[in-house]
Amino acid sequence: MNHLPIELNYWVIPPLVSFLTLVGLAGLALVKGKGRKVNLLFAGICLLGGLLSLEKALASVVTDPGLALRTSRIDHMFIVFFIPVYLHFTYTFLGISRRKWLVGIAYAFSGCLSLLSQGDYYLEGVRQYYFGYYAKGGPLMYVFGAASTTNTLYCLYLLFRSLRQEKDPNQKNKTKYIILGLGGAALMAHFNFLPLTGIGFYPLGNFSFIPILLLGFAVLKHDLLDIGFMVQKGLIYSLLTGLLTGSYALMIILLNQVFSGIGQRWSILFSIFFFIAIVFVFDPLKKRVQLFIDRLLFKGKYDYQKTLMSLSDAMASMLNIDEIMDRTLRTLTEVMYLDWGYVMLMDDTQNRFRVRSQMGMLSNVKGLSIVDSSPLISELGRRKRELTQHNVREWPQAFDELSRLVEDFYNLGGAVILPMVFKGDINGLLVLGNKKSGDLFTAQDLELLRTLANQCAVAIENAKAYQLIENLNRNLEKMVEERTQELKRALEEKEKTQDLLVRSESLASVGALVAGVAHELNNPIASVSSLVQSSVETMEAMPPVQVVGSEGDLAEMEELLDDLKFSLKELKRAGDIVASLLGISRQTEEYSEPVALNDVCKDALKVLYNQYKQTGIEVVEAYEENLPEIRGNFANLGQVCLNIISNAILAVDSRQGKIIIKTHYDKARGMVILECEDNGPGIPKEVINDIFKPFFTTKEAGKGTGLGLYISHEIVRRHNGNIFAQNNSQGGAMFRVELPVTG
Repeated sequence: MNHLPIELNYWVIPPLVSFLTLVGLAGLALVKGKGRKVNLLFAGICLLGGLLSLEKALASVVTDPGLALRTSRIDHMFIVFFIPVYLHFTYTFLGISRRKWLVGIAYAFSGCLSLLSQGDYYLEGVRQYYFGYYAKGGPLMYVFGAASTTNTLYCLYLLFRSLRQEKDPNQKNKTKYIILGLGGAALMAHFNFLPLTGIGFYPLGNFSFIPILLLGFAVLKHDLLDIGFMVQKGLIYSLLTGLLTGSYALMIILLNQVFSGIGQRWSILFSIFFFIAIVFVFDPLKKRVQLFIDRLLFKGKYDYQKTLMSLSDAMASMLNIDEIMDRTLRTLTEVMYLDWGYVMLMDDTQNRFRVRSQMGMLSNVKGLSIVDSSPLISELGRRKRELTQHNVREWPQAFDELSRLVEDFYNLGGAVILPMVFKGDINGLLVLGNKKSGDLFTAQDLELLRTLANQCAVAIENAKAYQLIENLNRNLEKMVEERTQELKRALEEKEKTQDLLVRSESLASVGALVAGVAHELNNPIASVSSLVQSSVETMEAMPPVQVVGSEGDLAEMEELLDDLKFSLKELKRAGDIVASLLGISRQTEEYSEPVALNDVCKDALKVLYNQYKQTGIEVVEAYEENLPEIRGNFANLGQVCLNIISNAILAVDSRQGKIIIKTHYDKARGMVILECEDNGPGIPKEVINDIFKPFFTTKEAGKGTGLGLYISHEIVRRHNGNIFAQNNSQGGAMFRVELPVTG
């Protein structure tokens, strides 16, 4: 039976782990790198490094020197291209467009070395060390080593220079991990030249999985390749499986050496022990380590993913725009550890986006705004996704208004700007600062933020719709209230119209009655007036000698003459009163004669004297002298005074009653004022607003018509004046009439 020229030993484990790690990264870069040139070059570097690690792994287990030499020569036919690929990757990653001819020269140089790598000038033979067979370098190998070292140092120089000059924290983070990962692995690979020169030093390049694991950590934490959260987990689990597999292989080698030569029976026991170890140790250990890694590395991502999704659910029930934005910003700044963030909403009145809410360490953004016609808004609307500082660098130079777009982006000051899209339109912007830790926004972060921004847009539109409905409800309630008031006023006007109609009908009846009474009274009043006038004239014409009797008879005659003259005057007043009532009922009187308000009051008291002369009512007259005359109707104003004073007489106590009648002139307003105060019980509050309405009375049925104060109100109104009623603080009521002085 032929045996393979392979002997397992523990020296194979480091290069084997490096091979698995590098090939895994290369596969991820190819599959998930979205075909980007920089990712393809990164995959090429990983594949070349993986081939080098595979060669070292085979060299550790191969027992045939000829096979070891052939393996090394085949491997180096590809390894020589590490120089141009690494240089090409560095130029592409840093966006260097100058001196690209160096890349072409490097590819040509490596192509020549690849053709010569199968001869003795490149690899002369092999040497055996304690860690296996290792190729012996020829003259061209030293040329390759010198070129590789120069290229590595040049690339590291470019990366370090970019790291110092770079201002974008995202790009700085990527550059830092590229230096530590790929640069570290490249430097460690240079120690592989020591065995080629005859120095029996274990090649440190076999441990290149250590910086590669650091690079894998960057891919995990900062999403350097944009491979997504679940792929990141798969990468970590693959690396974990590789490490456990290496440990498992080492355990097999050690146990095989322990049980070798003991016998067939012990060989069977070894197989049983191996099976038990797989079932009870290897698989449970793998699960426990995976759980530990989940808690250690992914707990934060699980937590804030769960938090943001719960926030998205909570926003669906929020109906206040400010509450939605404040809750969103507070959650983002706390969970994702952001420096700051703010939300801009569309101001439809000015077609601008304005800052509505902010959170975190940020100032001077309250007045910040951007017009909806900005190229930045147009680009966000076209992309329907976020814009980052990285996107600024990738915008084509031919982009219309590129300078204005970049200026608007940096004016907003955000590391990430997300459009809040609703039904294809942008109704707001979510502008976020950098993370406090300096970490990058990963693809998972941006995916969650996009979902959250769109959910926020929907929630804001729902809140706007709710507020619109609320405003419509409030406006509807206001409209109903206004309409109700209009109907109420209409009803009041209707009642007033009905009252006026009743008044008109009543006054028409009264007018007809007064007209008939006046017609019937005018003749006897005229006859009596004529007779009295004739008697007065006769008595005045009689000589004193014809007066019969003594001096006492003469005095009685003079007193009788005075009484006849007063009777004549009162008969004339009676005729005037009847005429004034007829005029009021017909609403045909004129208001052009000069009227002295003091005389109106005195005459009214004379008419009413018989009503109070036998009582204890005290009437106080306080008239202002030189009171200006007004233009009006003497008889009608006399009717006003009669109604007011008559009501006062009826209101006060007949034994202790007191009525004060006074006049004065308000020069500033040009008003002559009449006031009538009494010490009666006053006017009840519930009826004080109704006393000037027609047919309203507080008297018992049959004792009042309810027309006195109404007629008085109408007479004062026709004189362009005002009449008021109020209760005095010390008790009693006070009526006030204001009449303008004209002419």
